[in-house]
Amino acid sequence: MGLFDKFKNVFNKKEQEVEAYDKGLEKTRKEFTSKLNLLTMKYSRIDESYFEELEDILITADIGINTVMEFTDRLRKRVKQENILSASDLKEIIVDEMFIIYVQNQILVNKINENKEGPTVILFIGVNGVGKTTTIGKLAYKMQQEGKRVLLVAGDTFRAGATEQLDEWGSRIHVPVVKKEGADPASVIYDGIQKAKEENFDVVFIDTAGRLQNKVNLMNELEKINKVIGNLLPGAPHETLLVIDATTGQNGISQAKSFKEITNITGIVLTKLDGTAKGGIVLAIKDSVGIPVKFVGLGEQKEDLKVFDIEAFIYGLFKEME
Repeated sequence: MGLFDKFKNVFNKKEQEVEAYDKGLEKTRKEFTSKLNLLTMKYSRIDESYFEELEDILITADIGINTVMEFTDRLRKRVKQENILSASDLKEIIVDEMFIIYVQNQILVNKINENKEGPTVILFIGVNGVGKTTTIGKLAYKMQQEGKRVLLVAGDTFRAGATEQLDEWGSRIHVPVVKKEGADPASVIYDGIQKAKEENFDVVFIDTAGRLQNKVNLMNELEKINKVIGNLLPGAPHETLLVIDATTGQNGISQAKSFKEITNITGIVLTKLDGTAKGGIVLAIKDSVGIPVKFVGLGEQKEDLKVFDIEAFIYGLFKEME
C-alpha cells in the first residue's frame, strides 16, 4: 500500500478534520492535480521531457526552483533504482517524496510550546498586510475554546488602526486587550505581561509592528521587546510566530529569510492559503528556511485557522489524482 492510500484510509476515518484542507486547497488542487493528470496521460513512459514538464508544473505551484530541483533529482534516482517505467506508476512516488521533502527525517511538532509555570507568551511578527492581527484574533479564539484565559497586547503602536483592529477582535471574542496609544511598544508589552502574571492569564498574544524596510530599527525593537519579556518571564517568549500571506508566493519566502536574520522564529503561520492556486509555498518555505509551518488560514471565519497537518495537506492536494 502506497503512502497516499494510507492517507486516504486515515482521513476516511476523520473526515471532519480533513474537510477544511479539502475546501481550502481547492484552487491549488484544481490547478496542480489536473496538470499532473494530463502529464501522466501525455507520457506513457518516463523520459527527460516528462521531468522537464513536471518541473514547470511544480514551479507554477510556487514550490520554488531549488526545492523543485532537489525534488525531481530524488524522483530520478527512485525511477532508476526501482526501475519505474510508467508515468502512472510514478504518481504514488511523487506523493511519497513530497511528504519526505517536508518532513526531512525530523520530528515535527506543531503544538504551541506551553509554559508550565505562569502564562505562555506568543509573539507575532510579520510585515504589514499579511493578516497578523486577524491571525492573533483567530488563534486567541481557538485557545479560548480550549478553556484558556487569553490576553491580547497591542504592541503595534505605530500603524494607524492597528490597536483598533485588535480591540475589535477583543470585543468579538470577549478577551481583554492591553493598549496604550502612541506609547513605546516595550512599555505596552511590559504592562501586558505584568497583568497576565498578576491576574493568572494562561496565554498572552503580542502584536508587533511590521516594518521590514529598515532591518536595523526592527531588529533593535525586537531585541528590546524580547529583553523586556524575558526579564519578566524567564524563557519567554515561548513562541515567536512569523505570519506570511500565502498569496504573495516567493515574496513570502524572502520575508521569512529576512526575519530569520534578525530574530529567532519558532514557527510560521501561512494565511490565505485558500485564496491561492499556489499552495506549494508550504513545501518551499519549510525547505528554504527550515522553519515548520504551525498554522494555516483556510478561510475567513474565526474557526478557519487550523493547526498545520502535512498529511491532511497532501491529501487535500492530491485528492482528485486519477
